[in-house]
Parts: sequence; C-alpha cells; structure tokens
Amino acid sequence: MNALDIATYTQTLGLQAKTAAALMACAPAAIKNKALLALARRLRESGPRLAEANALDLARAGAAGLSAPMVDRLRLTPKVVETCAQGCEQLAAMPDIIGEVLGMRQQPSGIRVGQMRVPIGVFCMVYESRPNVTVEAASLSIKSGNAAILRGGSEAIESNRALADLVVQALAEAGLPGHGVQLVQTTDRAAVGQLIAMPGYVDLVIPRGGKGLIERISAEAKVPVIKHLDGNCHSYVDDPCDLDLALKVVDNAKTQKYSPCNATESLLVARGVARDFLPRIAAVFAAKGVQMRCDEAALKIIEQNRPPALAGQAQAAIDSGEWLRPAQEADWSEEYLAPIISVKVVDGLQEAIAHINRYGSHHTDAILTTDHRHAQRFLREVDSASVMVNASTRFADGFEYGLGAEIGISTDKFHARGPVGIEGLTSLKWVVLGEGEVRG
Repeated sequence: MNALDIATYTQTLGLQAKTAAALMACAPAAIKNKALLALARRLRESGPRLAEANALDLARAGAAGLSAPMVDRLRLTPKVVETCAQGCEQLAAMPDIIGEVLGMRQQPSGIRVGQMRVPIGVFCMVYESRPNVTVEAASLSIKSGNAAILRGGSEAIESNRALADLVVQALAEAGLPGHGVQLVQTTDRAAVGQLIAMPGYVDLVIPRGGKGLIERISAEAKVPVIKHLDGNCHSYVDDPCDLDLALKVVDNAKTQKYSPCNATESLLVARGVARDFLPRIAAVFAAKGVQMRCDEAALKIIEQNRPPALAGQAQAAIDSGEWLRPAQEADWSEEYLAPIISVKVVDGLQEAIAHINRYGSHHTDAILTTDHRHAQRFLREVDSASVMVNASTRFADGFEYGLGAEIGISTDKFHARGPVGIEGLTSLKWVVLGEGEVRG
C-alpha cells in the first residue's frame, strides 16, 4: 500500500471499530459469553488449520534468521491453543462487570452519587511474535464490551489471520458485529503510525513486544498508552529460608521458559544462606546450560564449591568456564530473555529491596523466605507491579491470576498496573440519582 492507501485503510478500520464499539458496549452478558464459548470451541476444532498457518510463519522466521527466543514466542503449539481456549472459557464464567455501580452514597443535598463501570471504547493492540495474543486481546475485548483493532507482527501474519478468522466467526455466531475485533491485514509499519495517532477513533493503545516497539509507540502515540518497557525480574533468597523450596522456585522462575517477560533475570541471595544455596543452584543452572554472571562474592563461593562433574554439554560448559562469569554493571539492569542470569550476594532484606528498586523494571519480583515480617516488608516496599512471596515470577500472567487472559502487563501507576484484564479495559463514569433536587 502507498501512504494514501494506508491512511484510507486505517481510517476505515477506525470508523468500523467506533461503530462496532457502541454495539459491543450494550451487548448483554449472555451474548458476550456465547461468543467466548464459540471461540473456545472453534479453537479446539481448528488445530490442523492453525498448525498449517503457524508452520508458514515458522518457516519464514527460520529463513529470516530470527533469534531463538523470537521463534519460541512464535510457536502456536496445541498446548498454547488449549490455554487460549481455556482462557475464553474462564472469561465466560466470570461475572460481567460492565454496568456495575460502585460506591453509591447519599449526599446532604438528597442526591445519590456513585460510579458506573463502562468500556473504554476502542483499543488498538500492537504486538510482536506471539500469535496467542490475538486470541487473548480478542476475548478480553469481547468480555469488556470494547471494540479492538489488532496489529500483530509481520513474522506471525499467517497465524494471526487464521486466529482472527475464528474470532470473526465466533462474533457472528453470537450475533455481535464482525468489526468488533479487526486484524490489520497489512504488515506495513506506516499503518501503526496512523492508528496510534487517531484519537477520534482510538481511545487506548497497548503495545506488547520488544523495548524498541514500546518506546516508539510511547513517543509517537497521540492517545493514552498502557505499557511496560522490559522485564528485569528478581528472585531474592532470604535469610531465613527453606532452601529446598527456594531451589525449586528459582529453577522454575528462570528455566521453565526463557523468553517471557516474567522470567527471573536476576538472583539475589542473602549472605547468611549464600554458601549453602549458591552451589546448589549453580549445579542446577550448569546442568541446564544457564550462564551465571556473578558479583565477586557469589563468584568466590561458587568457585570454591564447584558443582560435581556433569555429563556432556554441561560438563563442557563448566570446563570452558562459559557457565560462570564476572558480572558487569550493565548486568544488574539486563533483560536477557535467554539462559543467562545475574547473581549477587546481598547483606540482607534491606539491600535486596534497595537493589530491586534501583535496577529492576518494576515488573515482577519475588522473595523466598520463612520470615513473615520480611515477607510483609518486601510486599510493602518493593515498587513493582507484581510482588510475590515463595512463588515463581513466572506466575505473573493474566491467565494464572484468574483474569481469563491478559491484554499485557503494565508497569505504569495510573489506570492499570500489572497484568491487565477486564477491569484494565474499563473506565468509571459518575452517575447521579435524584428525585427532583435542585442546587441552592
């Protein structure tokens, strides 16, 4: 498309979305739930078609030399599809919050004043790689009574088109407008620039992807943005601590999957338990090929208590020294999205909290402890969107939080923070009930 065609196309998308938004906003809960259940059914029925579309994207990604984390995010496995279907069902089972009135109270004048929860209107979602975001965004749009314009990455265009077709079919089956959820069909980046600068049609922009994408959207958008720039998540092993529990949780937080933004990238260990814990977690990481970038204290402890001999690739990594390196200052702020973790020994809780608040991305941070007072202080003082006690940072996810799905994770402090579900896609308006009162 040329520039004129792009402008005309995005204006059409915006007008169609605005028209559909009025119908989505007044749709009864039963109709929205019918669409969600229809989408869940169609996802399960369309496995071969979705696999075929995803294979085209994966082949193109391989030919283009995309990094392993990017390719991993691109995969639309049967497990991913099933999780999407379950998310739709979870949303359908949740109460409909649209139209609920909060805080109604009588005033001395006689009027009653409260706030009603209403849809945002039209949101534009700009995202990369993960095609499952198409379903998550669409399902949340349906449940929250919004219209959505979805612009996925060019690397997932075939998968996104196949999924968007299922969404349109589900909307039609429930009697909702087909333009309630629209996928941008062009991969031209100029379309994004147009969409994020249309306040007459778009009420909210949500970028979800790499730091470069989110920085661009934040800088150029002329409508409000919900975002997080990166995910430098911490796991802090406290003193006192159940070290067996900590070993299991830290292993999961780092190695269950390397590419998500909620994977732990920095490990902090209290000095009092460091000699017992670090050699054990080092053995786990060495066996899985995870490179540890350590401060001087952590490096010394691990070097003096090297993991036992390991077979094959892990042993080769140990012998070469690749698995253990001194940390640089930049490592404390890094989001690796890879089998690399920074490791630091801290004096205790106070230093851990200070380190997290200085170097973290305010996304998700966890403490592993048996001290209730330490846990409560960590929860209060760590300035992050999600703060956890004795749990893997990998739980920072809308589905795991019981939101059905998430539109993204916000590290902003206004409107929405953390995994953004239905409530994050709504606004509150004031409602006043009277019986003829007039102001004197």
